[in-house]
Amino acid sequence: MDIETIRQELSEKIKLIDPIGKTLKFDIDGDYMFIDGTGEGNVMNTENHDADCTVIMSLDTYLKLQKKQIKPMIATLKGKLKVKGDLSVARKLKQLM
Repeated sequence: MDIETIRQELSEKIKLIDPIGKTLKFDIDGDYMFIDGTGEGNVMNTENHDADCTVIMSLDTYLKLQKKQIKPMIATLKGKLKVKGDLSVARKLKQLM
């Protein structure tokens, strides 16, 4: 799976959940997915804006999380997943994974 496919899937998933109320940025190997959930719905773009919460990981880690081959807490403890900013926003990620 490539980053473009991930962007398309995530773009569809965020439309199905309630607005997250804040901004969230995924940094996957230097490719960005910025989610603005401060309006009536969640909107995604590929710009590198400052966000309330930034989740940094490799493409390999993202795919393992999606396939449930690794748990987010384990990935964090192993340094494969880093979260900067508002952790309450990161907790909403369960709805996206």
